[in-house]
Amino acid sequence: MPFMARLYAAARAEELAALPWSDAEKAAFVRMQFDAQHAHYRHAYPKADWLVTMRSGEDIGRLYIDRGASDCHIIDIAFMPEQRGKGLGSAMLADVLDEAAHCNKAVSIHVETVNPARQLYRRLGFVVVEDEGIYELMRWTSGKLTCVANQSTS
Repeated sequence: MPFMARLYAAARAEELAALPWSDAEKAAFVRMQFDAQHAHYRHAYPKADWLVTMRSGEDIGRLYIDRGASDCHIIDIAFMPEQRGKGLGSAMLADVLDEAAHCNKAVSIHVETVNPARQLYRRLGFVVVEDEGIYELMRWTSGKLTCVANQSTS
């Protein structure tokens, strides 16, 4: 949890930089927001996997994913600022898409309309299926007809 909170704070640092708050006020605000977000995610997605990404023994990112019967919903994917732009997100998403394709599942994610990662999602084949104001729901589908993992072995 301490790493998850640090990662959340790192993701919010740029937007909070312009606020005329003290460092202590910013830290308290970010902690409150992180706690609220985490509580919401745990309530809304009780069966989700909460994964920490490591590289050379160091925590560098996270993937929150909820694997449903017909859809894998990426709740959140994030990396520490110094780890961004190195292809790690692309690699992680490729693994998620491979898993989903194997089981004929769609993959969905809510993305802020100002998030530069939207370009990556588009390159990977995600399309906007719903405009929710500041967020878009994007979806990827594999086009496969059967799920090998769910076939019976009679």
